[in-house]
Amino acid sequence: MRRYCFTLDLIDDDELIAAYKQYHEAIWPEIVESIKSSGITDMEIYLSGTRLFMIMETIDTFSFENKAKADLENPKVQEWETLMWNYQKALPNAKPGEKWRLMDQIFKL
Repeated sequence: MRRYCFTLDLIDDDELIAAYKQYHEAIWPEIVESIKSSGITDMEIYLSGTRLFMIMETIDTFSFENKAKADLENPKVQEWETLMWNYQKALPNAKPGEKWRLMDQIFKL
């Protein structure tokens, strides 16, 4: 098992944040299936203010490249991602089009 942590910001608007949270209370089944079928075994998202933090656990053979390719070929995932951009805001150090930024681990007990 491998663990990855990511961060992303939401647009600073209480109504948009409430809507974003509501979508994540009932994620589309196609999105859940695309996550699981890529080798992601667990995923959690936390919110503090406008900052999101995601913990993702995967099988050892998980590939970001394969997941990205499958996502591009999945119209429902593309629809979801386009919808989520209405609520999300890229971090200042993000590359163009980049959403979730992989975080570097700096401490482990």
